[in-house]
Amino acid sequence: MISIIILTKNEEKDLPRCLNSVSWCDDVHVVDSGSNDETLNIALLQGAKISTNTFRSFGQQRNYALDELKVKYEWILFLDADEVVTSKFKTEMIKATESAENDVAGFYCCWKMMLYGKWLKYCDNFPKWQFRLMRKGRARFTDFGHGQKEDKVEGKIEYLREPYLHYGFSKGWFYWIERHNKYSSQEAIARSLKRPPVKQIFSRDASTRNPALKSWLSRMPGWPFVRFFQAYILNFGFTEGAPGFIYCINMAYYEFLIQIKMHEQRNESQPVQLSATASSGVELENP
Repeated sequence: MISIIILTKNEEKDLPRCLNSVSWCDDVHVVDSGSNDETLNIALLQGAKISTNTFRSFGQQRNYALDELKVKYEWILFLDADEVVTSKFKTEMIKATESAENDVAGFYCCWKMMLYGKWLKYCDNFPKWQFRLMRKGRARFTDFGHGQKEDKVEGKIEYLREPYLHYGFSKGWFYWIERHNKYSSQEAIARSLKRPPVKQIFSRDASTRNPALKSWLSRMPGWPFVRFFQAYILNFGFTEGAPGFIYCINMAYYEFLIQIKMHEQRNESQPVQLSATASSGVELENP
């Protein structure tokens, strides 16, 4: 079987759906970072084990769970509260873990981005991969942008092709925009200061290639428009109707926020050169 770890903070709206989707598991852990709504009561009522830890970053929170929780099984699935395990994903996950060779440290997983009940397959550039299913003790996480990626992996990572569901807009657009304003600051720092080498753009591994592409393309003039054009026109996002258009517009806006914050960081990192006159208030003669 598989142990499940869910990160939460004020997730009373999404957590019931997430927990219902993993009711088949007898080792569900909720790692909470200070909820003041009904999140913890919901978790208790549905039999989840609860731990609390101050949230610093996604990578740090997942590593805390790996270090502190006494999980029951060899395999661990990490979920967010706005994600749902489908019956097909469960079947493929169990099949993959039961047949995995000993040198497999884990699996990249992908999601179906859902908006207004519609799967945004083209707008969201499906599939996008994250390291979510891992063998206990065989990997860690490190922060990258507003999220995290795998770190210190002992073994190889394979791909689980069947997606789970991701309801990233379940709390409404006001919440999404507020969160992504914060996320854009973290992404700007990561793409500016932790920019991967150019050679990673050509990696066959999507988990390596995509962060590198984002970091380098973010410096291109007009990148937010290019992002919209690629997803909505070239990738046939327009076939997904109004949800697709709304999503692509907001993702372009998100990339715009990242780009202007990267520009601010570059300007702030350059020391201001003051003339002798301006700095001292005394006019000096040329030597």
